[in-house]
Formats: sequence, structure tokens, C-alpha cells
Amino acid sequence: MDIALPDPVRDEAPLLTPDMLQQLDTSGPRYTSYPTADRFVEAFGPDDYRQALRARAEGAGIGGRPPLSVYVHIPFCESVCYYCACNKVVTRHHERALDYLAALEHEMALHHQVLGAKEVVSQLHLGGGTPTFLSDDELTRLMAGLRQHFALMPGAELSIEVDPRTATPERLAHLAALGFNRLSFGVQDIDPAVQKAVHRVQPFEQIQALTASARALGFQSINVDLIYGLPKQTAESFVHTIREISGLRPDRIALYAYAHLPQRFKPQRRIVSADLPAGTERVQMLGSAIAGFLSHGYSYIGMDHFALANDSLAIAKRQGRLHRNFQGYTTQPDNDLVALGVSAIGRVGATYSQNAKTLDAYYDALRQGEFPTVRGLALSRDDLLRRAVIMALMCQGRVEFESIELAHLIDFEDYFRSELRQLAPMVGMGLVTLEPQAIQLTARGWYFVRAVAMVFDRYLQADENRGRFSRIL
Repeated sequence: MDIALPDPVRDEAPLLTPDMLQQLDTSGPRYTSYPTADRFVEAFGPDDYRQALRARAEGAGIGGRPPLSVYVHIPFCESVCYYCACNKVVTRHHERALDYLAALEHEMALHHQVLGAKEVVSQLHLGGGTPTFLSDDELTRLMAGLRQHFALMPGAELSIEVDPRTATPERLAHLAALGFNRLSFGVQDIDPAVQKAVHRVQPFEQIQALTASARALGFQSINVDLIYGLPKQTAESFVHTIREISGLRPDRIALYAYAHLPQRFKPQRRIVSADLPAGTERVQMLGSAIAGFLSHGYSYIGMDHFALANDSLAIAKRQGRLHRNFQGYTTQPDNDLVALGVSAIGRVGATYSQNAKTLDAYYDALRQGEFPTVRGLALSRDDLLRRAVIMALMCQGRVEFESIELAHLIDFEDYFRSELRQLAPMVGMGLVTLEPQAIQLTARGWYFVRAVAMVFDRYLQADENRGRFSRIL
């Protein structure tokens, strides 16, 4: 049967046939970076990262350096969620956070030393793991350390991921007092059977109460994370989740497809494969979720993000000012991203870097006075060119040949002759239009932007092993 996905711009519902869906439902990157993190190499180490920071410090210019974004990874969780693919440490020993905070403070000091000044920060995000694993006092200590080594500018976006099971209205009030103005609640699904199957039980009433508290406290933006394709989910049960969550009116909603990769992520081995919804039902969930969000007044931002029309993300989408970094879509310009903590991934200049993935290795590097960088990448000229094309598709849905040609000194049609030929089937499916000097995503094509971007991924085109990535539907 044909599947109807609603048009994110108009009220029409373009039909996608099963053959089209089969062609498009492949595995592929999420493109929070290009090249993607699986291309990082261990030859890039602490010295390379230090040099990237020095280059930033020396390149201030008359107008000064642009602000930084900062990401802090808090790996601890009290219990494991079976679907989780994040780097985490499951423990009930909260005292372990003290050593970690000391290490983070050491890592901040190393950055301050190399950069030579308190860098201005326009965006801070605490992720995990479970940042709210930290006590109120520990969060206070962390924020004090950040303010000691960085200058959080007035009006900066300060966001934190919140596990509703570890939060109370009093905790939210403390976060507000620390300066956080954005919250992201990890909900995933409100159906009790699904919650039990993934080992994450949190009554809807708890989420409802926390959302109301966050509103009363004046948080600028509330995000809710949802996942489709989880065990015990059905198309009918997920419609109920979409309706109830939309009724809470979070400013933003992130809808992710569950990627079942038990060979890579040990907790997923506790999920019974027979409980997972079939591919056709997953597509039905996606279609009904998109329709449900749009009918409740949400704008489709791209890939897995939705926002109310008056949210800054939706405004940026309409004005062509969207950007994308390791946290997903953002309104922030293309800033350098300093990433702190175990396994954290950052970007400085034309480099990417990742910290050690285990606490022991992370602590050991810092004890030796070194950055805990264990791998990364210095981008080539071709990497930078393709990143510009892929990010234009992911964020603006349009690539202007002339702007790429002027910035990178190439002839677009000659350089990407093969890629333009590969777009022909997508033109036939109504996903893109090829103009004389531009590539334009159609309204339908926005739903499959990952598939379009993959055409320009030189590494992926040469690699037949895509199973390590999540499916794009």
C-alpha cells in the first residue's frame, strides 16, 4: 500500500510507494559532522588538538575571536536503558562524581592555559549519560568551574539534559538559579509496556508535572526526546504518545529512530528482537508522528526535529539561518565547539577531536598534564568542500553552486559530475530539483535529507559497510 507523509510546507500529503520507501530506507549517518566520527584516526592526538587551540588563540584579528560553544559530557547513570547507545557509566555510587568533577576542572584549566584567556561562550550544553545524576551542590561546583575558565556571555543558551526520574520541581528551580534556560527531557515513550521493555519506567503524570514546573520557572525552551521503533511499540500506541506529548506543548520535539545494533551496544542485547516493530510499522509510526506534530502546530525543522512556530529554531529555519553541530540543529553560527569530559567530541578550526572513551584513560591523560584526546581528524580541502555542501543540504535544503565555487575555487558541475548523476533517481521520486545553478530539496525531500546528503559523502560512497549507522527511516 502507499504511505502518505504530510508535506511540511503545504497541506498536501505526497504519496510514497513501497518501492520508493524500500530504496530510501537504508542506513546512513546523521551528519552532525562531516566527515563523520567513524572516520577519526588515532594518529590525531593531544599535540594536534593543542595546536588547533593555539591556532584559534593566535587568529583573533581585529574583531576578536567568535564565541565558543561548549559541551560537557556527564557519563553517569543510575540504571541502564536498554536502547541506549551513549557512552555511559552505570553506577549507584554517587561519590564517583567527585573525581570526575575534579578531572573536568583540570581539563578546563588546560584549555584556559592554551587559549590564554577566558573565551566567550554563547552556547553551553550538558549531556550524558545523565547530567542530573549530579547533586545540586555538584552542579553548582561544575558551573562555578565553567564560569572560572570561560566567560558565559549574557543571553547565552545554557541547556541541560534531564532524566525525569532524577528530577523534581526543586531540582528544576536550582537549575534555573544556576543560569540554565533550556531543558531537554528524555521521555522516549509514555506507554507503560514500552517503558518496561526498555527498562525506563516514568509515569506520564511525572513528565506532565515537570513540564508545568519548568514553565512556571520561566525556562525559555523545553525539549522532549522521543524514539520510535522500540520494543512493544505499535502504530496505535505511538499515536497516543504523540497526542499526549503534543498536548504538553514543549517548544521542541526530537523524534529519533531506534537503531538496533546489539553487536555494538551491549545493553541492547537485553531487548527481545521479536518485540521490535516491523519495518512497515516503523514507517507508519513515522508518518503518523509527523502528521500528529504538524496538526498540533509544530514546524518540521529537518530530519528528527520539530519546533513550535515561534521557537527560535523554527524562526531560524524560515530565515535560512539553521546550523548543525554534534548536538543536532542549532541557531548558533558555525562556532568552534570545545568538548569536555570522557568520550566528548569537539571541533576547533578545521579539526575534529574526541576524548578517551573510558574513565581510566581519561583520568590518566589528565594526571600527566595532557589533553585526553585519543583520536580526531584534520580536514582536507575536499572534506571542507563536501562539508559545506552537506551542511547546506541539511540546514537550508539548498546548495547554490556559485557560493560553493567562490568559497572553494572549484567548478561545481565538473567537481561533482558523478554526484549530480546519482541525484537523478531522487529527482524522479520528487525529492530534489536540479536547477541550472542549484540543488533544491522539495518539501517531500526534507524528510529524506540524509539520503540526499549521502550522495556527497566521499567516504560512504567508497564503503559498502553501512550497517554501523542507524536507518534513515
